[in-house]
Amino acid sequence: MKTFYSPAHLGHIPAQEFEGGRLLPAVEIPSRAESVRARIEERKLGPILEPHEFGNEPVVRVHDPELVGFLGEAFAAWQKAYGPKALAALPSRWPAPGLSARRAPDIESRLGTFAFDAGTPIMKGTWEAARAAVNVALSAAQEIRGGEKSAFALARPPGHHAAGDVFGGFCYLNNIAIAAQYLADAGMRPAILDVDYHHGNGTQTIFYRRSDVLFCSIHADPNFAYPHFLGFADEHGEGAGENANLNLPMPKGTDWAAYGGAFAAARKKIEAFGPDVLLVSLGLDTFVDDPIARFCLTSDDYLKLGDAIAGFRLPTLFVFEGGYNVEKLGLNTVNVLEAFLAH
Repeated sequence: MKTFYSPAHLGHIPAQEFEGGRLLPAVEIPSRAESVRARIEERKLGPILEPHEFGNEPVVRVHDPELVGFLGEAFAAWQKAYGPKALAALPSRWPAPGLSARRAPDIESRLGTFAFDAGTPIMKGTWEAARAAVNVALSAAQEIRGGEKSAFALARPPGHHAAGDVFGGFCYLNNIAIAAQYLADAGMRPAILDVDYHHGNGTQTIFYRRSDVLFCSIHADPNFAYPHFLGFADEHGEGAGENANLNLPMPKGTDWAAYGGAFAAARKKIEAFGPDVLLVSLGLDTFVDDPIARFCLTSDDYLKLGDAIAGFRLPTLFVFEGGYNVEKLGLNTVNVLEAFLAH
């Protein structure tokens, strides 16, 4: 299996900024992708390749050009407003109900317009990393389009929380949605399976009113888990997208026995849709020892997951998403990929 990877992600080191320039370490850190890359090399999974440059055209097929433009200039605007010691651009106010949604040109207003949480900082290398992650996903999609059975996009930062006009949840641009659109534009019929612990609210929103891309997600119930305001079982799609969206929210403590049942429901939905390509939002934060999640999958369970995904017998693009136990992240990720390749 070919893996696409860019070292540009190393320049994106998220942290939350407090008074006096003090920074609080984050969990979406460079060592996540590096641990996976090291495991791929150790297991000789296949070549690790630099991505091609695709430009902004495929990005704005999915994202509002205003959001794309803002992300590209936000850090410079932040430092212009607050000086060179201001290291992390974070919103502190939003146009909540009762306030005007009028957009002012200042950086605080623009952050509140485009960010939906306060945990997704824009740092010095953030834009370069986000654009490189898109190129990673598109390069892997290009391999699938060219006839490869599978490919892995080791994309960081992740993407599935970013919607067409907002970013958040450690995500800036929606890597898997951009790849799905690229494949749809080539005449393919994509289905997206999101197995991250957190619901892929951005991916859902992008395709929610469309019938040409199916979105299925197995995730922690938003009644207790991020993103809290989307991912419920009664969200089936709207308009042309009616019945092209399936959410399978799961309780705290979900183990493989319960997870496997949800996967069977997702399989039924995907097979009924009749896709000719499968894209997997591969989040590994379902792991029992993940520091910010509450599921109970083990490392061996990821072998079962890879085996189950192979059962679709479709060209498959894996796109890296969450997973924050760095010690086991490489093992768990490659377990999925190796089990898939065993077929």
